[in-house]
This record gives sequence, C-alpha cells and structure tokens, in this order.
Amino acid sequence: MRNARRVVLAGSVGLLLLLMMLFAAAAGARAAEEGANAATEHFSELFKWINFAIVVALVVWVFAKKLPPVFRNNAESIGREITKATAAKAEADRQLREAETKLANLQKEVAALREEAKREAAAEVERIRAATLGDEQKIAAAGKAEMEAAERTARQELKELAAKLAVDGAESLLAKQLTPAAQESLINNFVKTLEARPN
Repeated sequence: MRNARRVVLAGSVGLLLLLMMLFAAAAGARAAEEGANAATEHFSELFKWINFAIVVALVVWVFAKKLPPVFRNNAESIGREITKATAAKAEADRQLREAETKLANLQKEVAALREEAKREAAAEVERIRAATLGDEQKIAAAGKAEMEAAERTARQELKELAAKLAVDGAESLLAKQLTPAAQESLINNFVKTLEARPN
C-alpha cells in the first residue's frame, strides 16, 4: 500500500515538474518575442501556474496520505457487513428449509399421532375390560365363598337345632316313659353291674 502511495506521489511530482518545464519553455519563447515588459508578465503568469501546481501537488499528497486508510476501513467495514449479511441469509435460508420440511411432515406426524392415540385408546379399553373381568371373577369368587360359608353356618345351626330338638324330644319321651319304678330298676341294674366287675 505504501508503494502505491509512493508511486502516486512520484507521478504527481514528475507531472508537476514537467508542467513547470513546459511553462518555463513557453514563457521563454514568448519573452523573446515580446520583449522585456512582456517577459515580466509572463514570469508573473508562470509564477501563478507554479503556485497552482504546488497547491495541486499538496492536495494530491494529502489525499494520497489520508484517504487510502479511510477507504480501506470503509471497505473492511463493508466486507464485514457483507459477511454478516451472508451468514444471516444462510441461517434464514436454513431455517426456512427446516420450517418447510416440518410443514411438509406435519400431516404425516398428525396421522401418526392419531394412529398412536387409537392404539393407546384400544389398549386402555382392553386393560379396563381385563380389569373388569378380573374384578367380576373376584366378586363372583367372594360371593361363592360367602354363600358356602353361609351354607356351612346354616347347616351347623340346623344340626345343632336338630340335636337340641332330638335331645328335647328324648328328654320328654324319657320323662313320660321313666316312671319311678323304672328309675329304681335302672339304678339297681347299674349297681349290680358295678358289683359284678372285678376290682
């Protein structure tokens, strides 16, 4: 970059010198033609052109020194912004493609979710049916066991009642048939069997 500035500066100085030499040659030629008075005028005009050339050279030198870094910074800044914009556009394009893909697959996902929900609902119905059947069997078994227990209890109570009735009936029959003479005869027979036993 410095080499480019040096070349521009050297070119500007060379051009300025060339212009000065041309003006000097032109002024000398006129001065010879017009005389001494005219030479002073031409010298004054030449001096104006030299001053102008110096001002132009200074302006070119200032711009050659100050403007390239400004332009370079602007170019770098613009390059960075372009890079950022390119990256942002690439990211936006990626997100757009992703969204389009998701949108295209949305119907498939909805259909898959519906099928999954149907399968889960059928499985839940089957589970509830199995649980109900199991509960029904448990209730039936509990009812049967309760009925069997009630039947056993009723039979036991019936046996006890029959035994009580039999005892009561036998008691009343014995009370009717057992007269005092029969009682005495029974006692005597009992005593005899006791005496007949060996000790």
